[in-house]
Amino acid sequence: MESIYLDHNATTPVDPEVVQAMLPYLSGNFGNASSVHAFGRDGKVALENAREMIASVINCEPSELYFTSGGTESDNIAVLGTAHRFKGRKDHIIVGAAEHHAVLEPAEYLAHSEDFKLDLLPVDGEGFSSPEQLKELVTDRTALVSVMHANNETGTVQDIGGLVEVTHAKNCLFHTDAVQSTGKIKVDVKRMGVDMATITAHKIYGPKGIGGLYVRAGVKVSPLFYGGAHEKKRRPGTENVAGAVGFAKALEIAMRRQEDDFRNMSELADYFIDKVIGSIPDVMLNGPRKNRIPQTMNMSFNGVEGESVVLALDLKGIACSSGSACTSGATEPSHVLKAMGAEAVSAQGAIRFSLGRSTTRDQLDYVISVLPEVIGKLREMSPFYSQQK
Repeated sequence: MESIYLDHNATTPVDPEVVQAMLPYLSGNFGNASSVHAFGRDGKVALENAREMIASVINCEPSELYFTSGGTESDNIAVLGTAHRFKGRKDHIIVGAAEHHAVLEPAEYLAHSEDFKLDLLPVDGEGFSSPEQLKELVTDRTALVSVMHANNETGTVQDIGGLVEVTHAKNCLFHTDAVQSTGKIKVDVKRMGVDMATITAHKIYGPKGIGGLYVRAGVKVSPLFYGGAHEKKRRPGTENVAGAVGFAKALEIAMRRQEDDFRNMSELADYFIDKVIGSIPDVMLNGPRKNRIPQTMNMSFNGVEGESVVLALDLKGIACSSGSACTSGATEPSHVLKAMGAEAVSAQGAIRFSLGRSTTRDQLDYVISVLPEVIGKLREMSPFYSQQK
């Protein structure tokens, strides 16, 4: 039985070209990039070359890009670091209601433990936030607005420029989590006007454990921890040279393939969505058909529980993810779908299929062939679906 991986939004396999680029820095060129001897200088050159390459793609100066351990750390630095910098002067933050937990949870920590006021920027039924609604929330006391570029669950791509304009009119900072968009669609931090942006490697066939935070020149953000002068003291700790090299190589490949990948993913996604909706009753696409990263298809199968669908498909060799998150033994509907106004029964039955470069139409045809039976059997056992009918 062929294994079919449809969970590329969670992580991607490392591209063989990326592995080859990293190997020298995992063996012979092992020097600490902060050391002044020849071994260290070789590492430093590789680190800075990677920084320059990544910076050129997102259109910032290399000096504005700081390497981190990944998207979660970058988000935390942006949210907590900004709040701590402004503490005593500004005490209000706004984050999107459909943000990743790496933004939501530090924001909630500030509200619960450090007396910040937290507002959630609403989203509509397709996951979009409006500048008009942001105008109603932002004040002179606002330190930070954080809204992600492309949503990890639905793929919804926000109008970041319009949100930034409202934010800057009140003289506060704007951060965007661009983890799911970087390398897949155009990410130009200068054109968007953001003050900070989070990026990472493992969503674009790069290694895990390496990410970056763009911080516009002149913006001051407090570090989360201390212990060295690395990354201009914004992120102390021995630099992950091999990871940075792999990140740069993965992004180079992504840019080379971006147009072809976008077209292929769009065609496959449209095909899959239409086939699933046409073959199974009571199915709904969560999020827009347009203005989204095409790799992401979030679909609700009413009357079933998402985790059960994931497990049933796994037994048939298909990897995907649920729109639900298990917390302390209780399965809760996705906060993203709840923010979009989805009913509990719909949000509970949400499945995210996320495509990758290896995905083929034959693979999708196999999924389409087994999915009706899986959903049908689960609905037969579900009291919720019979109540609906």
